[in-house]
Parts: sequence; C-alpha cells; structure tokens
Amino acid sequence: MDFLLHHIEALIFCSAHPVKPEEIKNCLVEMFDAEVEFEAIERALDKLLEKYEAEHFSFQIYKIGGGYQFLTKPAYQTSISILLKQRSRKRISTSALETLSIIAYKQPVSKLQIEQIRGVNCDYAIQKLLEKELIEIKGKAETIGRPLLYGSSEKFMTYFGINSLKDLPTPKDFASEENSIGELKED
Repeated sequence: MDFLLHHIEALIFCSAHPVKPEEIKNCLVEMFDAEVEFEAIERALDKLLEKYEAEHFSFQIYKIGGGYQFLTKPAYQTSISILLKQRSRKRISTSALETLSIIAYKQPVSKLQIEQIRGVNCDYAIQKLLEKELIEIKGKAETIGRPLLYGSSEKFMTYFGINSLKDLPTPKDFASEENSIGELKED
C-alpha cells in the first residue's frame, strides 16, 4: 500500500494543477500495467491528506477543482509574498533596458524595428520583458508577415513611477549645454 501512496504523492507533487483521481488512476494503470482500484487510490489520498495536515509541514494537499494539489498553508502567505515581490524587483539587464526604452519611445514597435535600432537580436530581451509584464503585445502590423507589435504595460508605469508616457524624459532632457571652455555663456 505504501508504494501506491508514494507514487500518488509524487504525481500530486510534480503537477502545477490539481490532479484528478481519474488521472492518478490512468497513470498508475499504465505504470504498473495492471488495474488499480479507485478504493485503493482513495485510501491513499485520505492518508496523504491526513499526513500533510500535521503542523510541522508548511504545505498541505488540498482538494480543489475536482483534484488534489500541494499548496502552501495560509500561515506562510506573508513570507511567500515577500519573496515573490523581491524576485519581481530584480534588476533588468542592460540589454533588456535598452530594448524596453526603444519600445517605450517608439511604441507600437515590431521586433524587427527594435533589432534595426539596437543592431542585435532581441528575442531574449523581449521574452524577459514579457515575463516581467513590463511590455505587452499591442497587436499586429499591417505589413508583410504581420509581425507582432509591442508596447509598454501598466506595470511598466508602476515600475518606473510614472503616470503616463508623457512623463518619460525627452531627448532635450539629455542634451548637453552647448558651451565650450573659455566661451561666455549668454543668458
């Protein structure tokens, strides 16, 4: 019976979504090449539910969505949210930041246009920016091949502390003063 319990535990552990009893049964039948009764699966599931209710576990098996899934117990929600928040604040690479600035100023813009400006492939940077939800797909261009068009997201505004794209610095904000050494500056 323990071998069945361990296999069911492993199936639930490795799944990102609730595992239904039928899925468990189908996996076990295929693995053992023998019929596995639902009663045996239900007994094993009951033992696992009881096992992970113990206080010394920070996670538990929950019956949700018609299946079973490992989830963290509510008492640990705060520490997990802090970790997730810290991870989401990780620095953006220089490559991704350059790509992001092109998207912010030129949006909506295609990957080809970004690569023409940067002069290098931008697949990885775009993927990372999409994962961080700093950019989003705004549609498709009306040109040959209908490439995707990218633009900044609401999270971009929050991340950089601006309310609209009008708050982005303009090129004149970066212009240096046109004064050479020894020349008088006229006001």
